[in-house]
Amino acid sequence: LTRTVLVLSFVSLLADIASEMLYPVIPVYLREVGFSVLLIGLLEGIAEFTAGLSKGYFGKRSDELGLRLPFVRAGYLLSALSKPMMALRTWPVWIFSARTLDRLGKGLRTAARDALLSREATPATKARIFGFHRGMDTLGAVLGPSIALAYLAWHPAQYRSLFYVALVPGLLAFLLIFLLRERREVASTLPPGNFFSFFRYWAVAGPGYRRVVAGLLLFALFNSSDVFLLLKTKEITGSDTITLLAYIFYNLVFALAAFPAGMLADRIGMRTVFVGGLLVFAGVYGGFALHPGRIGVFALFLLYGFYAAATDGIAKAWITNLAHRQNTATAVGFYTSGQSVCSLLASTVAGLLWSRFGSAATFWVAAGGAALTWLYFLVPVPADKN
Repeated sequence: LTRTVLVLSFVSLLADIASEMLYPVIPVYLREVGFSVLLIGLLEGIAEFTAGLSKGYFGKRSDELGLRLPFVRAGYLLSALSKPMMALRTWPVWIFSARTLDRLGKGLRTAARDALLSREATPATKARIFGFHRGMDTLGAVLGPSIALAYLAWHPAQYRSLFYVALVPGLLAFLLIFLLRERREVASTLPPGNFFSFFRYWAVAGPGYRRVVAGLLLFALFNSSDVFLLLKTKEITGSDTITLLAYIFYNLVFALAAFPAGMLADRIGMRTVFVGGLLVFAGVYGGFALHPGRIGVFALFLLYGFYAAATDGIAKAWITNLAHRQNTATAVGFYTSGQSVCSLLASTVAGLLWSRFGSAATFWVAAGGAALTWLYFLVPVPADKN
């Protein structure tokens, strides 16, 4: 765990505290200032779509310049500044701009940051590096909502002021990045192009990269937003408090298990750990479809934390091991852009299934998709030599 890995991990921890502090508040706040549920859904869809596509573009730009830190700094700064913007004005156009700015910041930094992490590891230690970083990032999803709950207990319904509080960890994350220095890397050999030119990487990528990314995007088509898990938990328990506690519990398990899961993947193979995670996902979603009781909900969220630890950071580690070094950010950006689009489609379909056939249909389809992806990955993936 080098200095760069540690700094980037603490940066992600602070930034995620700022974001997750507002996660349970934003929908309530938007309803208070006059947003309908439809408008909230449209806002989130546009924001996530913006982040998704921009990851590929800015990843390619990072490779073209051979630099990472300018993109990382700018990305975290935009996300930090967007937090108080949400509270300054309540005009729909202003709110849309602030939320999109936050997601654009994520798009700016993600691929470049992951390329930095990849550079700090060897192929034999890649999964534990990404696992440690992902664990620290997810710890923010434990601390953020906990801070929000404590703040609102002392200041009931003071949602707007919480947006200003969230600026503090966001700016600290931005300032920490100045502890890092970098040297210019070998620039990408891909020709420059328009906003969508990062798609050209598919043509030059090795067969291993193409096969892994195809499988990951297949899974993303069935992996809808965690919001549906929270909605199902509320349906089962009838309690907002239990729902939020279950969400915090899941993130705590994820945070604690991510680094050990990465170490295990480095030891026995990323494909082995990843496909094991897919089976756990299928079991969790099948379990939710059966409408378990309150104890069952927490047992399933325990398993869901193990699934996330076995797949999230490991997927990126796997990709960077199969990517060309001079195009690492482009390779990550291509995958994360595709993942965002697929996840948006998955959430749309999940919502339609829920409204037409009931919540169980949403979870059975997702479980079936995970099982299908598990079958896809049973065949070994070729190891590219880049």
